[in-house]
Amino acid sequence: MNGRALDVGQAHDQLGDMDEMTLAVVGIDFPNEDKARSNRRFELLASVRGEPVSLRPEPRNRHDPNAVAVFSARDVQVGYLSAERAPLIGGRIRRGEEVQAVFQGIAGAVAYIRVRFGGGAPTLPPVVEAPPQPIEDDFYPDPDGPEWGA
Repeated sequence: MNGRALDVGQAHDQLGDMDEMTLAVVGIDFPNEDKARSNRRFELLASVRGEPVSLRPEPRNRHDPNAVAVFSARDVQVGYLSAERAPLIGGRIRRGEEVQAVFQGIAGAVAYIRVRFGGGAPTLPPVVEAPPQPIEDDFYPDPDGPEWGA
């Protein structure tokens, strides 16, 4: 790659005809430009895994004409698809492909959605719980014993 952005056709050729994928939603810590200045992260924290979300291309976006906004089930914007995936996903939406998306989860500064093209609901991968980590709190109690006068 030479560092140039891929056009929609090139991206589609490289990624193939993926019908289902997990996509990153970025910009979740920016306030929305609505009258209430709604909070994207709060809306994501109120979202339930598997809840529907909608994707809306924004060809008049002043920063990126390929931008695709992501809205929660309550019609609150929660962010944008990453700039790497937006041209591909937006292109498929503009071509009229049927798309359904659901909220998958949030990790740090990024949320994730699951998207399915061609009909049917997206399938969520199983949640993998991280094994519990031992707590190291630097607390070492003194040994009890008769020398303490107890």
